[in-house]
Order: sequence, then C-alpha cells, then structure tokens
Amino acid sequence: MSTVITTPNGPLASAAISSATAATEKPQNGIAGLKHWKFDLRSGLMVAMISLPFSMGIAITSGAPPVCGITSAIIAGFLLPFLGGSYVTISGPAAGLAPAIYTGIVMLGTAYVGNDAPRDEVMQAGYPLVLVAICLAGALQVALAKFKVARLSAIFPAAAIEGMLASIGLMIIVKQIPLLMGETFEAHEFWEIIAEIPHHVATMNWQVFGLGSACIVLLFLLASLPWRGLKLMPPAVWIFVIGTVVAQFCLNIGSQNLITIPESPLKHGIELPHFREALATPQTWLPLSYIMIMLLLIDGTESLATIMAVDKLDPFHRRSDPDRTLQAMGVSNVASSLMGGLTIIPGIVKSTANIMGGGRTQWANFYNACFLMLMLIFGRDLINMVPKAVLASILVFVGFKLCRPKVWKHVAEIGMEQFAIFSVTVLVTVTTDLLIGIIVGVCLKLLLNLWYVGLSHRLSSNQGRPVPAHHTRFFDLFRNPVGERSLNNGVYDLSLVRPLVCFNLFHVIRELQELPPETRTVRLRFTPLVSVVDHTTAETLFHYIREYDSKELKLELVNWEQFRPLSSHPSAIQLGLSGELFESEPPRVAPLQ
Repeated sequence: MSTVITTPNGPLASAAISSATAATEKPQNGIAGLKHWKFDLRSGLMVAMISLPFSMGIAITSGAPPVCGITSAIIAGFLLPFLGGSYVTISGPAAGLAPAIYTGIVMLGTAYVGNDAPRDEVMQAGYPLVLVAICLAGALQVALAKFKVARLSAIFPAAAIEGMLASIGLMIIVKQIPLLMGETFEAHEFWEIIAEIPHHVATMNWQVFGLGSACIVLLFLLASLPWRGLKLMPPAVWIFVIGTVVAQFCLNIGSQNLITIPESPLKHGIELPHFREALATPQTWLPLSYIMIMLLLIDGTESLATIMAVDKLDPFHRRSDPDRTLQAMGVSNVASSLMGGLTIIPGIVKSTANIMGGGRTQWANFYNACFLMLMLIFGRDLINMVPKAVLASILVFVGFKLCRPKVWKHVAEIGMEQFAIFSVTVLVTVTTDLLIGIIVGVCLKLLLNLWYVGLSHRLSSNQGRPVPAHHTRFFDLFRNPVGERSLNNGVYDLSLVRPLVCFNLFHVIRELQELPPETRTVRLRFTPLVSVVDHTTAETLFHYIREYDSKELKLELVNWEQFRPLSSHPSAIQLGLSGELFESEPPRVAPLQ
C-alpha cells in the first residue's frame, strides 16, 4: 500500500520571480554562488536604493549618527556571504531594535555622566557605551550558536510566521501614506497613522500623491508583464528611474519631498566602543548588563523568526540553518560595534525586495554593500533627486506582496485554527510590536495544541486506543517524540510515541539531520500514541521529503493514512482519531513536487 502526499506552493513563494522558479538547480552560497552574479548584482542595486535611506533613518531613530546605520549595512554585506546560514536574507540595522538602542544610549549615558547632564552630553556619552553592549551581545550570540540553541526557533508556529509577514506588510503600507501624501504626520504607530489620515486630505500635495499613485500602478503593471527589459533591471529599478525623471522635469514637488543625504555623512566620524570606561565605571554595570540581555533576546528572536519567514518566500524552497545564522549575526554584531555600527539582524523589507529583484544567494548582500559605498561616496547628488513618493511606491508594492488577500485565503484553507493564530498575530503585531506578536502567536498555538491533544485523547479513549496519563499531556508537547531507533540494511526506523507539534519539532529535526552514515531510507513510524501532528510539523516533514529526494534518500511516513485531517489541505492538523489497526507494511511517500 502506498500513500502519496503533495503540497502546493504557498502564495508567498509565488511572489518570487519566474526565472528563479524555472531553475532546476538550487543556488548555493559561497564560491559556488558566484555563478549567479547577474541576478545578485541586479538585486543588490535595487536593495541598496532602499537600504541607504532606511539605514540612515534607523540610525537617527536610534539616537546614533546617520553614518552608523550605513556602516552596519556595509559590514553585514561584506561578512555574510562568507558566514552563510541563510540564502536570500539581507541583513543590516533594523527598525525594530531602534527603540532598544535609544533606550540603551539614554540609560548608559545617564549612568555615566549623571542625571543632571544635558541631553546632548548624555547621548554623546551613551553611544560608545551601547556599542560595548552590542559587542558583548554579539559574542554571546556566537557562544549560544555553538550550543545549537537556535534549533529552538522551530517552536515558532508556521501560522504565526505567516501572520508576522502579513502584519509587517500592513505596517509597511501604512507607514508610506505620509510620504505618498507629501505630508508630515505627528503619529508614528499603525493605528494612529490611520486615524490621522483624514486630517491631511485637504492639505496634501496632489502632485506628490499623483506621482506615487502612478508609480504604484506602473509597478504592478510591469511586474505582470513578460517584458525582456525586466531581465536587465527589475521593475522597481525602472520605477526609480522613471519616477525620478518625471519628478525632475515634469513636476515641482519641492525639495522637502526628496530623499536627503547629508552633504558630509561622515562628518561625525566613526565612534568606537569605550570598553575601558564601561568596565571601570561601576554605575554602568547594571544598565550595561540589562541592555546586553535585552539586545540578545530581541536580536536573537527576531533574527530567527525573520529567517523562517524569508524561507517561506524563497522560490527555491531552501531552509536556512538557524545555528549558523545566529553565529553569523553574532560575528556581524561584534564587527559592527567595533566599527561604530548598530546591531545587525535580517530584515524582512530588504529581504523581500531582494527576492523580488531576483537575488539568489548571500552575494546579494555583498553587492548591496558595494553599491552603498559607491552611493555614499559618488552618488549623493543622484540619490537626492529621488522623490520619497517613488521610494514609498516600491515599499507599498513590497508590503502588498506580504499581506495580499491570497495569503489570508491560503491560511484559511489550511484550517480555521491556523487562521485564528494568523489573525491574532497580525492584530497584536500591528498594535504593539513584532516580538510581542510572535510571543502571543506562540502562546495561542500552545493552548490550541493542548486542546486538540485532549480532544484526541478523549475520542481515542472511547475507541479503546492507548492514551497517556493525564498529567503527562502538557510535557509531552516538549519532549522528544522519538521513542525507539533501529537500523537494519540501510533502513533507519524511528518510532514516534508522542504528539508532534512545533514545540518538540526541533527534536525531530535533529533526528532527521543526524542520520547514521549507512542510512538509505528513513521510516517515521507513527504509533497510536501520536495523537496530533500539527501544521508546522506537517510542513517540515514535507520539506524533508523533498530534501531527502534531492540527496537520493527516502523518507517514509508509516501509518500516516490513519490520521484524520481537519481540512482538505495536505498540511492541515492531523488527529489520531481512527480506531482501525495500523498497517504492518509501511506506505511509501512519493517525493513532493
């Protein structure tokens, strides 16, 4: 008896360029990735146009000199191609960490110079000290990566990651509204910006609005056309060129609506961390420790959640190595702080732009850094001609791809419980921040898993099937579900004796990655004690079926047909509700397409 399992490509993956999906070989990082230089170079230019004003804005928001943001992005670009870990993520300073950096500067500066010192003196003294905290947090990231703690990132539910992506898309769109209207808003948060829109309709700059709207329409049109010119430059670069030319020669939108790079972005110099002052001043030790731990937690959590989200967008369906990514971020943070730069984490906006621009490997980071240096040195006058509305139109396009209706429909088709996790994550994230949204999504997933395990146990008990003791249900969600292992004639048999959910998934991933050398076939044998297989685990198993197939291995799911899915979607939650006896012969699972 054979069981064939197929999974459709998610709607986010289809947002990638068709030329990438057409390729049969999965691009690799390192020297082997250099043969894709045309794609990565083209994408690097597009990302740099977004990264330059973004990085400077994040630095200013963090209370740091503008050049510090660019320094961070350049350092990340030069290091990551050699450190690896992920494939299409673009890393650099992140807006989500700006409030933490600002808080750290104020706390450390105040502790060092005193409460009565002027604000400028506090900020000037605090930034070199916060660089020490960034450096120490980076060193701890490297140490934690050595202990393989990043595997715990598997606890992030797939629906919560999808919700994170959609919420970021919504926030990107909303935050471009002031630029598209040519107005300065007092609000900076999601709901407050929406509430302030009606107050600016009467006074907004209609030329700016018309330019931005036309660029959005043209961008969607170009993205849908099989035009050969798009192979030379992605649609967003064409929009940069066309929008800038139109603004310069046909419109008078005012200099306040153009991107502005300071005449001497390096005039503040490069700040270096003050290790001696930090270690020799006891009153800075407590706030230094607090900031270091806060940066470690936020940076680590957001980095791991972001690479999981970007993996869902990767047209080649590659899976990042979380431990190697955490190590790469740690090394980058140490290097960035030593050069006066900010914290470095993978960014959703730039990573999505990279995928849409055709980027294939980490070399896109390298080319992004090269273009940033060239723009900073030689391209200031050209960049200052680009209207903010043109940049906003590109970001609206990026945001729409992350939160378009097809994404919501796709999650709803998997199951309404997944849609609930997705929707709650979106609502909480846009109302608070990314970290809280992910935490709430994880907690809701835990509660739902407990409920489904209890439901399966009640129904199984009525059918006379084995049920674990009541007090073990909660802890079973975190324990290794693999009970027994055996290897015979190249067949590695893993017996599963507990629910398979995202909270114990890292155990399964470790088992599937650390196979005996002589293994040719892996059989995951689902016993009657496996009451639930959640959506995140099902997606992961399908991924390994594809990955094993590329390595000429086989992955067989024994007794999979005994589960009852909660929807018709292949990766829906599976409940062990059948009272039938399991088959003695393992069903063969065909490679996924």
